[in-house]
Amino acid sequence: MLPEGPELGEIGKTNIPSLLRRRVLDQRFESAAKTVATLREHGDLGSTFESLDGEMVVLDSHRIKPDWSRQTRHQRRGGTRDFLKIATLNINNINKRLNNLLSWLAKAEPDVVSLQELKAEQRAFPVAALRTLGYEAVWQGERSWNGVAILARNQTPVLTRTSLPGNPQDQQARYIEAAVHGVLVTSIYLPNGNPQPGPKFHYKLAWFERLFVHAAELMASGAPVVLAGDYNVVPTPQDIYPTRSLDNNALIQPESRQAFARLLAQGWTDALRTLYPEGPLWTFWDYKFDRWPKDKGMRLDHFLLSPKAAERLVDGGVDRWVRGETNASDHAPTWITLDL
Repeated sequence: MLPEGPELGEIGKTNIPSLLRRRVLDQRFESAAKTVATLREHGDLGSTFESLDGEMVVLDSHRIKPDWSRQTRHQRRGGTRDFLKIATLNINNINKRLNNLLSWLAKAEPDVVSLQELKAEQRAFPVAALRTLGYEAVWQGERSWNGVAILARNQTPVLTRTSLPGNPQDQQARYIEAAVHGVLVTSIYLPNGNPQPGPKFHYKLAWFERLFVHAAELMASGAPVVLAGDYNVVPTPQDIYPTRSLDNNALIQPESRQAFARLLAQGWTDALRTLYPEGPLWTFWDYKFDRWPKDKGMRLDHFLLSPKAAERLVDGGVDRWVRGETNASDHAPTWITLDL
């Protein structure tokens, strides 16, 4: 098992804003303070965020996007700009879909990837295969179910936590966080909650309550944080295809949506809805009932950004083509880009 917390020694260099070089939290936010201490230990991200400049192109009726390539570093107006591409993907069995994952990583070249539903015990994680493409990883496995990981290209993530605090008896592998390139990134696999009502839905809401507490501590730290993962929540009616067949599903219950809204109310930014205020943003299509070919999807995979991360947001999207591949997960990779 991977150790929990930041006591992992010198793993790599990670940058943070100079404003974090101070005592940032009192004892009420001890776990967040440990996170910030880890970030402070591993470097300096720089004290300013540049605003996006350069050529802009209109892509559709509701979005404007900078004209730049997928690579991390870009030459624009005589200077080099650093961009960090962060993705999240419910892989739905990492070993069964390893070739799919490697193919997408080679083509998309994300810098950081949050994975959920590994369905692999700790020793079965395919770390050697990922290293062939330059990715190091931290992970928390669980045999047959759950499992979360964070990958980083050409860098080892600095592990800060392997479980969500608040219930030491909960052994389900649903949460991990690490510092990468000066940003604290999570991989969240929030409980599905079906069938509801019942104990599984109660567990979902209780897990959400624990997330509220921890997310508030991370927000109070002032660090750039990206809460990435599969939330198993459809936030609004526009985030699901028109249907009444799922009215009793835990993903769209008022309690689930209210919990997601309460999280946003702490000050988190829903990254993809900020970039795409209108229209469908499907990230999941069920295997059943021809949901993929009929494009009957829903939005379950989200990036919630702290203010320091949100002001760096410049791009994002869903790699829908991955869902159409043979042996694909029922989720598609979702990604954002931050301007460092």
